[in-house]
Amino acid sequence: MPSEPGLIESINAVTIVTANMATAVSFYDAFGFVRASGTETSPFVTYRVGAGFLNLQLDAANAPVTQTWGRIIFFVADVDAMHEHVVGLGIVPLTEPWDAPWGERYFHVRDPDGHELSFARPIST
Repeated sequence: MPSEPGLIESINAVTIVTANMATAVSFYDAFGFVRASGTETSPFVTYRVGAGFLNLQLDAANAPVTQTWGRIIFFVADVDAMHEHVVGLGIVPLTEPWDAPWGERYFHVRDPDGHELSFARPIST
């Protein structure tokens, strides 16, 4: 009898597609994501996100996203400060920051390829 797998420990990376790497890199760099590898002309770029990674893969045939597929949620130190930063970049968020009933403050944006991103923080009680 095979042994049962252990509990899943973490997500190492999420990879999303982009139709234009230079535009995507400019967007994520402006947000303050720290690039670990790749350039505006690379087919694959990696950003460090805490202990994990966010990857961008050049795939013009499958980007931009035209249907909702889900969202990536990033915890930040200050949701309102991140919202102000985003607005200062000229990006129009999908939502204003608000306190959700499940105990997080958050807001959403879409990247240039239509991927939904959420910036959140647990609410201290």
